[in-house]
Amino acid sequence: MRKHILIVLVLIGLVVAGTVAYLAWPDTAEIPIEQVQGARPNITAPREQTLPTVKVADVVGWQNGAKPVPAAGLQVQPFAAGLDHPRWMYRLPNGDVLVAESNSPPREGGGITGWVMGKLMAKAGAGVPSANRITLLRDANGDGVAETRTTFMTGLTSPFGMTLMNGQLYIGNTDALVRVPYTEGATTITATPELVVKLPGGGNHWARNVIAAPDGKTLFVSVGSASNIAENGLAAEKNRATIWQVWPGDKNWRVYASGLRNANGMAINPTSGNLWTVVNERDMLGSDIVPDYLTQVSFGDQFGWPWYYWGGYTDTRVQPTNPALQQYSKRPDYALGPHVAALGLTFANEVKLGDRFAQGAFIGEHGSWNRKPVSGYKVVFVPFADGGFPAAKSKPVDVLTGFLNADGDAQGRPVGVIADKTGGLLVADDVGNVIWRVSAAR
Repeated sequence: MRKHILIVLVLIGLVVAGTVAYLAWPDTAEIPIEQVQGARPNITAPREQTLPTVKVADVVGWQNGAKPVPAAGLQVQPFAAGLDHPRWMYRLPNGDVLVAESNSPPREGGGITGWVMGKLMAKAGAGVPSANRITLLRDANGDGVAETRTTFMTGLTSPFGMTLMNGQLYIGNTDALVRVPYTEGATTITATPELVVKLPGGGNHWARNVIAAPDGKTLFVSVGSASNIAENGLAAEKNRATIWQVWPGDKNWRVYASGLRNANGMAINPTSGNLWTVVNERDMLGSDIVPDYLTQVSFGDQFGWPWYYWGGYTDTRVQPTNPALQQYSKRPDYALGPHVAALGLTFANEVKLGDRFAQGAFIGEHGSWNRKPVSGYKVVFVPFADGGFPAAKSKPVDVLTGFLNADGDAQGRPVGVIADKTGGLLVADDVGNVIWRVSAAR
């Protein structure tokens, strides 16, 4: 019996030693990240991982007056501080700013996978319970600091996207699109939210964004995948990894576009009037791929997930295969780099940061966990050319950095980005619990 126990202990020791050895030498990027950015990124061969590269910045918060670093010619200050995991923002017509203080609902399942996920989320600053609250911030005198803060709505379920249409405020809960009547200038709403349509919940990618379509009658709602590459079966991904189009009047919907692993930020391009989105691509194919991206989205588009990425590259891990889809997988318009976790998106038409940032899109990159070295953890700008598409050969331009300190620890992590009523750029920092305001230097 002792011999059998000894053998088992040796085997366990070998497994532990192998795991430690692997974690000590995770997959490391072999090419500069700039090569995996822009309209023509270098898509290198995948390096499949049984155990993922885990490299995420430890959270330390903003200490001793520290703050992010703006690009030359810009300045930054807190618009509001002391919030509880602020993820997303929406500016009302009177200039008030709604902030969704929100986080993932309790994760399903347990065991080793659940334990690892919990540890990773805690390390990244996402382990706190969701406040399930929308807060209203008001800067009445226009000095770039919100002097009024009120609890606007409570009792929500991991709320994220918010948009106003035809006198109704629509809110993307993790499992439902709901609405309440809105009166301009209101600082609180106590009405019980009305269900518009149910949304798939559970699994990964809990955030549901919502924006008004240009037709003034429908809404676009993003619904991320439940997993990385449908490893829990395709049935669990029904109507997920999609953008929905919703008719709130009669509470109907359809899938507008699919194959989008996790679309978060959505915005209407002011030049073309077309829908654009940023998308988080898949993990565990190495530190050099797959790039997260910015792209235009039209009705019926299919971007390949889970079978294909970047316009037809095959992910051989996905079973069953789907060869008929390959030729129809749309290639995204612009690569942002691997694992940057692009979440926020707003176009520059209402932002006044000078000529350098006058035509293009601002993107909040929350930061990687599956890449060495880390990527993202900043706000970038993608320059656009005439015609409503990113400028040829352009690369993302840093707008707000310094979310990682000199030791590589996370002082904050940017998410949503919007323009305020005076043309400043507001940035939701869900780890630093701050809304930052970027403006042109005086």
